[in-house]
Amino acid sequence: MVHSLTHLGNGLEGLEDNLSDTLKKLKITAVDRTEDSLEGCLDCLLQALAQNNLETSEKIQGSGILQLFASLLIPQSSCTAKVANVIAEVAKNEFMRTPCVDAGLISPLVQLLHSKDQEVLLQTGRALGNICYDSHSLQAQLINMGVIPTLVKLLGIHCQNSALTEMCLVAFGNLAELESSKEQFASTNIAEEMVKLFKKQIEHDKKEMIFEVLAPLAENDAIKLQLVEAGLVECLLEIVQQKVDSDKEDDIAELKTASDLMVLLLLGDESMQKLFEGGKGNVFQRVLSWIPSYNHQLQLAGALAIANFARNDGNCIHMVDNGIVEKLMDLLDRHVEDGNVTVQHAALSALRNLAIPVVNKAKMLSAGVTEAVLKFLKSEMPPVQFKLLGTLRMLIDAQAEAAEQLGKNVKLVERLVEWCEAKDHAGVMGESNRLLSALIRHSKSKDVIKTIVQSGGIKHLVTMATSEHVIMQNEALVALALIAALELVTAEKDLESAKLVQILHRLLADDRSAPEIKYNSMVLICALLGSESLHKEVQDLSFLDVVSKLRSHENKSVAQQASLTEQRLTVES
Repeated sequence: MVHSLTHLGNGLEGLEDNLSDTLKKLKITAVDRTEDSLEGCLDCLLQALAQNNLETSEKIQGSGILQLFASLLIPQSSCTAKVANVIAEVAKNEFMRTPCVDAGLISPLVQLLHSKDQEVLLQTGRALGNICYDSHSLQAQLINMGVIPTLVKLLGIHCQNSALTEMCLVAFGNLAELESSKEQFASTNIAEEMVKLFKKQIEHDKKEMIFEVLAPLAENDAIKLQLVEAGLVECLLEIVQQKVDSDKEDDIAELKTASDLMVLLLLGDESMQKLFEGGKGNVFQRVLSWIPSYNHQLQLAGALAIANFARNDGNCIHMVDNGIVEKLMDLLDRHVEDGNVTVQHAALSALRNLAIPVVNKAKMLSAGVTEAVLKFLKSEMPPVQFKLLGTLRMLIDAQAEAAEQLGKNVKLVERLVEWCEAKDHAGVMGESNRLLSALIRHSKSKDVIKTIVQSGGIKHLVTMATSEHVIMQNEALVALALIAALELVTAEKDLESAKLVQILHRLLADDRSAPEIKYNSMVLICALLGSESLHKEVQDLSFLDVVSKLRSHENKSVAQQASLTEQRLTVES
């Protein structure tokens, strides 16, 4: 045992002496260009690198030989592939990458990508990949030098060569992460080549590699459409069909990747509309069949796909008329108790989008969507809470009866008031405020206002009037004006303690307030004069000064309302 170790030691020492000789010899032959001895030197280097890459690379760097390599990277030479291989090996070390760039190796390597020799192409691709590994600036430089169209062409020509194919895929995967690459990719036939390649793959790992390139590419809308036109969707649907009942880990992963990619393709408006085909499309029908599936991943992808199809009124109306709502409600029903949060979120997203067209609201209300959605009031998951609120808000838009029914639902209103304080979740907080206001605005009901006052919701509507979003400020002011007009006595104390009058004074005095905010603030002030205590607050806060300034406001409606308000304030004082 000891004997063989010593023997190994001697071998390495021999190699080291040998290496120094090789490097000296290389310097001479590199200039003479004697191919045979050059080849011997390169073989020697590759052998040394195979035995100890790190030390050999350090020696190569110290010898200054890298500078000579640029002149050896020529298409005519029989040693070119080996030179590129040496570069690829040394560039595995991070400290060697900058020296390779400084030695001017990138430009001759990029030129070699036009070679016909498959070994040269493979080693060149490896060398470029290793030098530019993890460097966005170098990768961007390659993109500017036009490597993307060149590599896509190579993939088409050498699709039989699996090592070269893999090299192209790795390169695409790295380059596709850069935004600047997407336009270049979109102007090649990458979609066609990738789909062709995908159809030929049997091995899971190869498919996985292709998926890893497709996902970042498919973020680009033009490429989404190209992939759809190249037939990727049919491939994805086939995978889903093959793998849906399998419990093998690879198959489950493949099913997830394929269905996720399918949903991503539907994020583009053109690709989505092409696949919808007026709701008659094979793809749309297949995706529909995922929703009642027993597979959670497919349920999720199906619901997300429907949410994506539901991005314009025409599609939404067609889907609601063809029974999608019942399918989604059944799906939600299966996930009420300890349900899958992502499926809940996706199904609610789909319902929210479907509820946007006016003609769908009444149909969805009579189908019982509100009841189905309210089952999730107890959810502690902010994403689910957020979509639940959005769905209800869409459903009651201009639906007085539904708004009244929901607004008198004490459980709902109390939960909304609780969520209005969800400081950690701005989205949930904003949506809860907006729904509170919507319940009042669309129902114009005294009972709804009483329920909201009893549940402590008034202070939140007052706070909402100071939101940074004009649309939310406005919704709050309109709701508060309705409260003042319909139930001022009930709400009086809460409006006082929330300092509404002071806030309105601030909004009117602030030059940055939007015209509609000023207008609605003045309407609200007039409505508050009916309460003795609030009237007194208005008098104490010299409102007349602020209001009379607004009589000359550039917005006609604001100026008119200022005159009216001034008259009211003068008479009432």
